[in-house]
Amino acid sequence: MFKTLCIAALSALTLSAGAASAAGAGGEIHDVDFSFEGPFGKFDQNQLQRGLKVYTEVCSACHGLRYVPLRTLADEGGPHFSADQVRAYAQNFEVFDPELDDFRTAKSSDHFPGSSLDNAPDLSLMAKARAGFHGPAGTGINQLFKGMGGPEYITAILTGYTGKTKEEAGVTLYENSAFPGGWIAMAPPLEDGMVDFDDEHDNSLHHMSEDTAAFLMWTAEPKMMARKQAGMAGVILLVLLSALLYLTNKRIWAPIKGKSKA
Repeated sequence: MFKTLCIAALSALTLSAGAASAAGAGGEIHDVDFSFEGPFGKFDQNQLQRGLKVYTEVCSACHGLRYVPLRTLADEGGPHFSADQVRAYAQNFEVFDPELDDFRTAKSSDHFPGSSLDNAPDLSLMAKARAGFHGPAGTGINQLFKGMGGPEYITAILTGYTGKTKEEAGVTLYENSAFPGGWIAMAPPLEDGMVDFDDEHDNSLHHMSEDTAAFLMWTAEPKMMARKQAGMAGVILLVLLSALLYLTNKRIWAPIKGKSKA
């Protein structure tokens, strides 16, 4: 029975892989060694702060983060700004206040504004939405075994422009080796040296793309570290309980097994 199930599962994965390959839905995605991957991985606070800076100076012109409260920038495990820094940062944005029926300067208790363009998707959950993109028919096989997921997809999109363009129905499209279909309506948002960092970190296109992807992963999974800690505690507890049950079982049945041998 078990052998039959294994063969059936393997056949299903093989057929799915063939179907996905034939469809040609995915682009070129490469693995990136992010600090938060794996059961013991953690977000790099400095990387998140750099990614936030790239988002603020570049991405926020079109894209929003409407599901992310500004106050979470002070959370431990995230960018971890001070309360004063969060209040100062919030003043970069304006939000609509229904009570005033007008826009006002954002406060730390507000959320990031939404996208300013109808065709610019909100980035709050982008990394999570693309987490299972890679693998046979969206099964996420590469994410499971290689750690490839949403952040790799975002990095690949930001670095995948070839420089070629074309026009379709009056819209300029840009060739992108990572985007499904090979052409994307978004112009290349980043270029080498576009954003300056206070710590003189490498501001090449590749590194800025990784910093942005890491920050967007945090916006989609701000409680990832807490869940990993809870999961690890659960695994340790289950291991201890299993050991205790095994020893208890041996002790209970030892007298009976001894009589049967006699």
